[in-house]
Amino acid sequence: MGLIASVLIFFLSLKSYKLKTIDQQIFLISFLQLFFVVISFTSLIVCFIISDFSNETVFNNSHTNKPIFYKISGTWGNHEGSLLLWLLVLTLFLFLFLINSKNELKKYRVLTVTFQQVIIIGFFIFVLATSNPFNFLFPIPIEGLGLNPILQDPALAIHPPILYVGYVGSSLIFSATLAAVIENYISKDWAKNIKIWVLISWIFLTVGIMVGSIWAYYELGWGGFWFWDPVENVSLMPWFCLTALLHCVLVLEKRELLKSWTIILSIATFTLSMCGTFLVRSGVLNSVHTFANDPSRGIFILCFLFFLITISLIIFFIFNKEKQNDYIKINFFSKEVSIIVNNWFLMYFLSVVLVGTLYPIFLEVLTDHKVSVGPPFYNKLIVPFLIFFLLFMSVGPNLKWIKENDIANKFQLIAFFFISLTISSLIYLEIGKINLINTLLIAASLYLFIVTIKDFFSKELHNFPKKLSHFGFSLFILSILFNGIFSSEAIFNLKVGEKFTFKNEKIFLKSLVKKQKENYQSVIGHFTIEDDKKNISLFKPELRIYDQPIVVTSEADIKTTLFKDKFLVMNKIKGNEYFNVRYQVKPFMIWIWISTMLIAIGGFLSLYYRVYEK
Repeated sequence: MGLIASVLIFFLSLKSYKLKTIDQQIFLISFLQLFFVVISFTSLIVCFIISDFSNETVFNNSHTNKPIFYKISGTWGNHEGSLLLWLLVLTLFLFLFLINSKNELKKYRVLTVTFQQVIIIGFFIFVLATSNPFNFLFPIPIEGLGLNPILQDPALAIHPPILYVGYVGSSLIFSATLAAVIENYISKDWAKNIKIWVLISWIFLTVGIMVGSIWAYYELGWGGFWFWDPVENVSLMPWFCLTALLHCVLVLEKRELLKSWTIILSIATFTLSMCGTFLVRSGVLNSVHTFANDPSRGIFILCFLFFLITISLIIFFIFNKEKQNDYIKINFFSKEVSIIVNNWFLMYFLSVVLVGTLYPIFLEVLTDHKVSVGPPFYNKLIVPFLIFFLLFMSVGPNLKWIKENDIANKFQLIAFFFISLTISSLIYLEIGKINLINTLLIAASLYLFIVTIKDFFSKELHNFPKKLSHFGFSLFILSILFNGIFSSEAIFNLKVGEKFTFKNEKIFLKSLVKKQKENYQSVIGHFTIEDDKKNISLFKPELRIYDQPIVVTSEADIKTTLFKDKFLVMNKIKGNEYFNVRYQVKPFMIWIWISTMLIAIGGFLSLYYRVYEK
């Protein structure tokens, strides 16, 4: 019924476009379309709750002993259910757009609905043809296969829905941009309208990435905030594009500059979201995050993506004809120039992540050799340019639109820079183990940190959301830097009753305790860690042996303070009474999460601050 509604809306929108009006039936059918998808998704949730194993999706991803919370989250913790959630968000966003854009041009609204329906119809066909979540099984199995145990976690239960809002939001930006290009509506008014949807997508993508990162930190036992896992990269790439797009929209809203660049970024953001969908669901990437391993599904998404990109490029080259008077002279010392330069840096970072993610895939296809691209690749290519990015980010928001003439402001920024450089040099002399690049990076980070703190004391209160996000980003970079420089790690083997000395701490495996839980058996290690001041901390990492499927997972124990995390995880060595133990001291970990939340909160506040930059 949802697909039929989509087809009806598509033809009604084409008819409305010709008549230069909006058929009121579009609102009703859009509501019905949303209603049908909500009913379908709710039905799938009910099937998971009651363990209806006549449903193939439930059989493959649940079992009767699974806790009710994970039965519900299992609805979208698989390929078929997650695509149904995609459809739900797609139809919800379209319905909200129809309600929210009543004052926009009628032909623009109708064209946006038309393009969005093309995307929705494509996903409906994809779900029905290759990924139906309601396939029937007969005879009906007695028990299900269960959900991957590492996915049975509260953070990962909310991670996909939040991330999907960010991904799917880019589809509406894509549709609205193509409609605006055809109607020659890329203007200040359009920028004010589309900025809301860009902000919503950017906020949810930011929070979704953060929640996924927190989950990987404590659940996978890798002991860090980011691992350059291919699927992590897939979510980071559209974030780079959305961040650049958000700043371009601000320039367009103020001066009607960067029209073509805004269009390109809108198309690129959606393209990267779809590419991520292809990589995760085609079996091309090997990661704990991947949903599916069916090449036929990947081919469908790839062909559909190729079709959408082709249509968007045709529209861009035919209809995007900037007039001569659209080219406005801009001064080098202006806010818009700093935004342009930082957009170049963001596109460079995006290119590095894209190459690092896709290069191993193409190499394996061409030469049948597998390679992995890890942190050293990204650090060498990103860190040097990050220094200049932070400097421009520090200076740019403090410049004026059109031209900066405030000499005192320039002097103040220069003074702050030398203060930051001095502090960084003192850190280098005190520690001694950091190199020149890290010293300059600390200086640039401190510079951004000091400047963003100073901004809170200015009189422009209507810019508070922007200031909060920029401050959060400065805190984020500083936390990452100090975390990387001061972290320490020890990997060793212990059996019950043995001790290991690491720096000024003694790690003692005191005992093991076994407990039977609802759907797994837990083996808890009781560790004590004593420092040189005789302070003793108790750690209880555990191994979980799940019943269905039979999988062993490691659960880290993490002691968090404002200054550092102590991270302990253990793994059983097969055929041996020893346990492999990893102990890490990770400074400023909590500030990485706090700073990310500050960035997102700044975005949320921007939705309510309707006073645009003066």
